[in-house]
Formats: sequence, structure tokens, C-alpha cells
Amino acid sequence: MLVVMQHDATAKDVDRVVSIIKEMGYEARPMPGAQRTAVGLVGNDGRVDASRLEALPGVAQIIHVTQPYKQVSREWRAENTVVTLAPGVTVGGDAVVVIGGPCSVESEEQILSAARIVKAAGGNALRGGAFKPRSSPYSFQGLGKKGLSLLARAGKETGLPIVTEAMDSDGAQMVAEVAACIQIGARNMQNYSLLKTVGKMKTPVLLKRGMAATINDLLLSAEYILAEGNENIILCERGVRSFDPAARNMLDLTAIPIVHRLSHLPIIADPSHGTGLRDKVIPMARAAVAAGADGVLIEVHPEPDRALSDGAQSLYPDQFTQLVGELRAVAAAIGRSIPPAKSGTAQL
Repeated sequence: MLVVMQHDATAKDVDRVVSIIKEMGYEARPMPGAQRTAVGLVGNDGRVDASRLEALPGVAQIIHVTQPYKQVSREWRAENTVVTLAPGVTVGGDAVVVIGGPCSVESEEQILSAARIVKAAGGNALRGGAFKPRSSPYSFQGLGKKGLSLLARAGKETGLPIVTEAMDSDGAQMVAEVAACIQIGARNMQNYSLLKTVGKMKTPVLLKRGMAATINDLLLSAEYILAEGNENIILCERGVRSFDPAARNMLDLTAIPIVHRLSHLPIIADPSHGTGLRDKVIPMARAAVAAGADGVLIEVHPEPDRALSDGAQSLYPDQFTQLVGELRAVAAAIGRSIPPAKSGTAQL
């Protein structure tokens, strides 16, 4: 349930609503907005007497949230959530963020080179896996803590904020010490203990859609994080399994406008995992931005042919540079923009 206050409601009016909600045995969450304040009632078991709230001074409207997810819904918050990764790098506003880097951190030389490539091309953040969940136990699993250390060095040299994956609760704490954003991979989208852990943290979370998850499933997983208090959530469409073997996955671009209609959270697209093939990444990235994605997550490697993971879907450096330029044009065509590279841009 959402209690919408009148535009001229006083702080005393809001406090009164909060007090009554708590007296009723529920949690109250005030949400100041640009025009007016709303107070969310958390824990509604269907027995809330709305009449106790409707008559309070300053109350304009009571909205019953009908979705199974509450706090991530557009009904709960009409204004878009904007997540800040670093000064000048936000997700969910007018800007379109470009996050680039290799699938995994392989060596110091490799990740430093990749970071310089992303920076020089005009990318806004660096991705790279220190911990890598793989389908086969014999595949490269990442460098672990050493990989985090190398990511920290790459971020310090280039000034790029870091986005990297955590696989468990202990790993989330380690990642938060280095990264601007903790990625929850597709395989962990419904790892509820991990979702609760990152929900208790303030570090932004990039939540990827599971390989067979519905949009409803994705939003409910985000609800776990927000219910613990962390509002800095970025959703990610990364493709779902389909019956057609022509591509690794089916990149569901319809998820982008659907999520924007249902939720206030930003959503980005990962065309690298969404297609699995290098020649499909550039056109699908352009399409994602045209569809309204708040950013793209792109795999780029200094030498894709030597990559220890996902080389077939990693762009060559010149392709990444080309893509960033094309995305600027697409973003401009729909009234958005990609933030320009900051001063001190690394040179290739």
C-alpha cells in the first residue's frame, strides 16, 4: 500500500502517517519526491484498514499495489531510480552508460590493457570477472582475490568504476571493497541468501536476468534486495534460453520497455551474453539503446582469440571503439547521450 501525500503536506503530516502505520504493526517508508511525498506501507497482509489513513491530515490518496513485488513497482514509485556508480557516471537518467571489459580477469597485462581500451574508446565503467561461475568445473574459474586486486589497479589507473561479480555472501563483501557495483550473475538471480546480503549493503547491484527467468521472476528477485534496504539496483537483460540453436540465447529486447512500464528501476542490456557471437553484438547493442536501455554491458578483450572465457563473443578493440561511436548517434536520435570521457583519458 502507498499513501500519497498532498503537495502541501507538512513534515508533521508525514510523521503522523508514519506513526499510525507503525501503530498498526507495519513498517513505514517515507519517499520524498520532486512534487510530493509518499509513504510506503511494508508488510501488508490484506488486513490493513485504509480508512485510518485516508482521513489523516495531508493525505491525498491511498494506492493499493497489486503486483506481487511492491517496492520495485512503478506504482510504489513513479519517478525513475537513478543509480550513481561514480561522479558523472549514473544509470537511469538521461545518460546511457557503456560498461566494457573482458569476461574474466586473466592477467595484469590483460586487464590493464582492456581498461585502457575501454577508457580510450569513451566507455564509462570497466567490467571483468574475478570470480567466474562456469557451466563446466574444468573451465577457467577466474583469479579470485588476485583478480580483484588487479581490477582495483586498473580502476585506479584509468579512473573507471569497476563492475564485477560476486558468487556468494563472503565474496560480496570482498567485491564491495573494490567495485563500484556488485554484479549478481544469471545463475545467482534466485540465490536469495546472496540477494539479502547485498540488500543489506549500500553498494549498487547489477542484477542479471536468469537464463529461464520471466520478467516477473527478475522483479521479485530485485524486491529481495530492495526489501533489505538497498535501493541502488540496476536490472540487466542478458538473453534467455530458447528452442532455436541459431544463437547462444535470445536477447529479449521487449523486456526493456516492459520493465520501464512495470518498475522504476533502470535496466541495461548485455548483448554479448545475449547473442554469444561477436558479429551479433554490435547490431543488438544498437537495438537495445534504441529500445530504451539505460546502458549496455559489452565484452571487449585485447586479444579475443586468446581469451580464456567467452572469446567468441568478445569484441576486438577497434570494434568496441566503433560501437561506442555508433551508440552515441543512436542515443542522440532518441534524446539521450553517452557521457563524454573525462579528462586524462588513457591512450592506446
